[in-house]
Amino acid sequence: MIALGERDSRVVIVSADVMASCRVKRFAERFPERAFNVGIAEQEMISFAAGLAREGAIVYAFAMGPFLSMRACEQIRNDVAYDGLPIRMVGTYAGFSGGISGATHWAMEDCAIMRGIPGIKVWEPSDCRQLQQMIDCSADMPDPIYMRLSIMQARELHGAEYRLDPFVADVIREGDDGAFLCAGICVQYALEASEQIQEETGMEIMVLDMHTVKPIDRDAIRKAAATGNIVVAQDHNIVGGLGDAVASVLAESRLTVNFRVLGIPDCFVPAAHAPWLYHEHQFDADGLKNAMECVLSPDRGGVKRGIERLYRHNLRKEVAA
Repeated sequence: MIALGERDSRVVIVSADVMASCRVKRFAERFPERAFNVGIAEQEMISFAAGLAREGAIVYAFAMGPFLSMRACEQIRNDVAYDGLPIRMVGTYAGFSGGISGATHWAMEDCAIMRGIPGIKVWEPSDCRQLQQMIDCSADMPDPIYMRLSIMQARELHGAEYRLDPFVADVIREGDDGAFLCAGICVQYALEASEQIQEETGMEIMVLDMHTVKPIDRDAIRKAAATGNIVVAQDHNIVGGLGDAVASVLAESRLTVNFRVLGIPDCFVPAAHAPWLYHEHQFDADGLKNAMECVLSPDRGGVKRGIERLYRHNLRKEVAA
């Protein structure tokens, strides 16, 4: 944000009393005249951001995800989306990453809410380099954007040569035996699971980083469907998030695959440390590996190997056609 602020004097930030936790305190120290803390008042923050955008500012609005997406939902819909104002809303504490803060502070429904508001792009970065490029490219985007951020430490997935295309999913690992379609922190878990499966069985599982949940990369989903086996994972309620977006594309494209969605169950879960929660609810590396094995193995709910290979062959021809 500091680098962006140095390049363009129109860049401003607004915050709902989260300068420190959202790591933008140094921006406020560097550009005090372009940093506004409205206090714990997310509704006012969004309306204030809309006014700044009307005056030509490039606005980044920071708050905790559950309060940004729910408390300020009406203001986001009517003050931002209705007029198509290019405000970049950044919500932290995505999913279980908030750990012992508990369900009141977990953004479990934010992706579903933002997907349902017309005109808003929904982004979920998987590592710091990707987030940096999201921040950079968002400055020139003409539409409102919601970025949901985990507060878990992320493994570096993208090298120095990486260049983000906000409309195209990233292929982290190629494979034709199955595909993980994930966003955010789950991408690194999927990569670990894919590596373990390859080491143990020789099977190659594709890993797709679905960093843009809306608009979804439909071509990437069709490519994954050619493997015949898809596991989707997101640190979000299993209802309304990435899994539903992928399932919709598959259904509309008339593609049938072995399919499973992992994420936060559709209930309120007691607070605990995030790694334990991911493991307990089976969408860490172990959980993703087990889910993929279930759709692959005839002994664990899949189809027989020979039939599966023939099916994938026919499906690839259909997709190509």
